Amino acid sequence: MAQLSILRYPDPRLHKVAQPVGRVDARARALVADMLETMYAARGIGLAATQVDVHERVVVIDVSEERNQPLVLINPEITWASPERVRGDEGCLSVPDIYDGVERAARVKVTALDLDGQSRTLEADGLLAVCIQHELDHLQGKVFVEYLSPLKRSRIKAKLQKQERERLKQSAPAL
Repeated sequence: MAQLSILRYPDPRLHKVAQPVGRVDARARALVADMLETMYAARGIGLAATQVDVHERVVVIDVSEERNQPLVLINPEITWASPERVRGDEGCLSVPDIYDGVERAARVKVTALDLDGQSRTLEADGLLAVCIQHELDHLQGKVFVEYLSPLKRSRIKAKLQKQERERLKQSAPAL
């Protein structure tokens, strides 16, 4: 297993649409293992393959308190979303230290393959439903800040670009 680098907004690769996984094989299982390691190390509750520059329909999630109940969704599709909506603050490993309110369906039903390549259907509500919707947005090339106003999005983009410039300046070798 290996920790992967997480792309940071506004990296254009975050806007690539992920392709379906052809087969759940050793390569796909290795990707899932690396994604889980990366998600846990970053202290996140969800990670889409798009965020680690792999443009395949793979998501890992763990919303458990103990961080020991990983959920793997391969080729996930939301097949139903409740008309009831909830609004809550969301954050993202690709948009570090930024949280803002996003409206989502309160409940969803999702169908996906598991690590054995078997189709499963899951009904979710609460934090899990929000996390599923957030991660599946990534597979469509959408980052949660795109739900925010253009002004907020612009400010977030500028802030993260400044942080990146500072990080690069600090890591540059002295001449």
